[in-house]
Amino acid sequence: MKIYTKAGDGGKTSLFGGKKVSKSELRIAAYGTVDELNSAVGACRSCGIEGRLDAFLERVQSDLFRVGAELASGEGASPGNLTPVGGADVSFIESEIDRLDADLEPLRNFILPGGTQAASAAHIARSICRRAERTVVEHSEKETVRGDIVVYLNRLSDALFVAARWINAAAGTPERTWKS
Repeated sequence: MKIYTKAGDGGKTSLFGGKKVSKSELRIAAYGTVDELNSAVGACRSCGIEGRLDAFLERVQSDLFRVGAELASGEGASPGNLTPVGGADVSFIESEIDRLDADLEPLRNFILPGGTQAASAAHIARSICRRAERTVVEHSEKETVRGDIVVYLNRLSDALFVAARWINAAAGTPERTWKS
């Protein structure tokens, strides 16, 4: 089977359900940014991180495929038999934030993104997550998007921020504070 189909050469793509839309639509930008986020989370994982955090991020990657599939579904279409992200997934993220944050010094200043390679990758993923959230919100102003998706992305960006701090702390890499 060839990887290229040429079906999108005219600037159109198909949603779940078969509806063809322009690749410039906000829906496409939304799930494309979620896909970019998923790749950034994978890049963070490839830097060699602690086992439990790696397992958490692997689950996040799976969740992001569910988010992308839902966003890629046309009105009334279903992304197969995938369970949409919801409150239990948000609670799972919150418990990971609490677990990681318990090991950290309280945040008293803005910090500059950076530190170890893994922490830097987590910060990049966080900023992409924020963009994905903004794009999904913008898309939701034109078409119906379940609010759980926005909540999930909002909480995930918090988790990626705490993960970056935790990775640096575990490596003994000091945080650099922003000086105005």
